[in-house]
Amino acid sequence: MSNKSEIEEKVAEFLLQIKAIKLQPNNPFTWASGWRSPIYCDNRITLSHPSIRTYIRQKLASLIQEEYGSVSVIAGVATAGIPQGVLVAQELGLPFIYVRSKPKDHGTGSLIEGEFSEGQRVAVVEDLISTGKSSLQAVDALRNAGLEVAGLAAIFNYGFDAAEQNFKNAKCRYSTLSNYNALIDYAAKHSFVSEDDLLLLRKWRENPSEWTNTIQNIA
Repeated sequence: MSNKSEIEEKVAEFLLQIKAIKLQPNNPFTWASGWRSPIYCDNRITLSHPSIRTYIRQKLASLIQEEYGSVSVIAGVATAGIPQGVLVAQELGLPFIYVRSKPKDHGTGSLIEGEFSEGQRVAVVEDLISTGKSSLQAVDALRNAGLEVAGLAAIFNYGFDAAEQNFKNAKCRYSTLSNYNALIDYAAKHSFVSEDDLLLLRKWRENPSEWTNTIQNIA
């Protein structure tokens, strides 16, 4: 197993172990988008577990260095990317800024909080990538402010084709510590889900907007 695969599996193990990721094919969640989903991911839970928080901080910092080289500032995406970004900035000894989802409606009306200079090379930190739209809004804001975006790093990625296309269209590189395929492989191997559940989970990823939780739809 390569080092990358080991990290993908270890992060998947942690997220399942602390229930930061819940798998419920037979009792699906409803996302804000209205999608019915057999999976729910809340990586903020990792912050409550010091050893896991440390592992993720160290691996995100290493990922940024390996994939994007030298950067001079770390930017978190509001809101869940902010604490992860702070931890990574601390690990790398770099300044930290964050990007709001929308400009402040009072005071300075800032969209980006913290000190930065035009031309600085920035790595963006996010907790989770689904379609990538909110992450790329932050990338656009940073670019519009005159920063050079080296790339984006996140803890987990659902692996949707839409995300791949959206990042490609935005000409923005991204990397994650773990992903949906690694997660369900680990879940199946360690009996977090049954064979039938595994079929449902794989089917959902193929067409998440129209998925229904019935085995019959898989045939």
